[in-house]
Amino acid sequence: MARIAGSSGPRTEEAIRRAGLSLIATHGYAAMSLRQLAAEVGIQQGSLYNYFRNKQEFLFDLIRGHMLDLHAALDAALLPEGSAEARLTRFTEFHVAYHVERPQEVFICYSELRSLEPDNLAAVVAMRRDYERKLGEILDDGRATGEFHLADTRMATLAILAMLSGICTWYKPGGRLSTDGLQEIFTGMVLALARGETQALARGEAAETVAVPARRRGALRAGIG
Repeated sequence: MARIAGSSGPRTEEAIRRAGLSLIATHGYAAMSLRQLAAEVGIQQGSLYNYFRNKQEFLFDLIRGHMLDLHAALDAALLPEGSAEARLTRFTEFHVAYHVERPQEVFICYSELRSLEPDNLAAVVAMRRDYERKLGEILDDGRATGEFHLADTRMATLAILAMLSGICTWYKPGGRLSTDGLQEIFTGMVLALARGETQALARGEAAETVAVPARRRGALRAGIG
């Protein structure tokens, strides 16, 4: 890769982050070397230390930065008021779109938690718990108003996040479903779970409640590889 002019500054820092994300996503944190990272960016290895002290700090910065971006984007997307169903819909649509758009960050945030040192891991886990709390509060509100019928909102929170976050492990752009299509389908499944309709669905009932509206079926045209 051609050398970037200069060895400091926002442009180089962003190039280091992009290269690091790609290398870790492809080879794993343990296999990526700082020499390899510097070569990918086009700078001397010593110049990397203008941005982080060591490889562990670099990984922590990547994951922490992702979590900060995730929280900020969610706070901007969530409805400040309205029904719990409307807020859960907005949460689901946001989560799906964000994970489709940033698969490398999401993959590393899950797969490389094991590579974080204890203090760094504790900081990231706290940020993850805070994200889970925001969904849990929506489910709690919906149960309190009677919109949702959940025996255990904590378990429902974890189940919903596991289902939605798993998208990045199998979704490929250019296939059968678009992002809009994914949002529509997953919103239907999440709302069915929150309303307590999953048992009825297993028996083939309540199909109209979660069916994809005809007006948006045209969105189901680019997605699963």
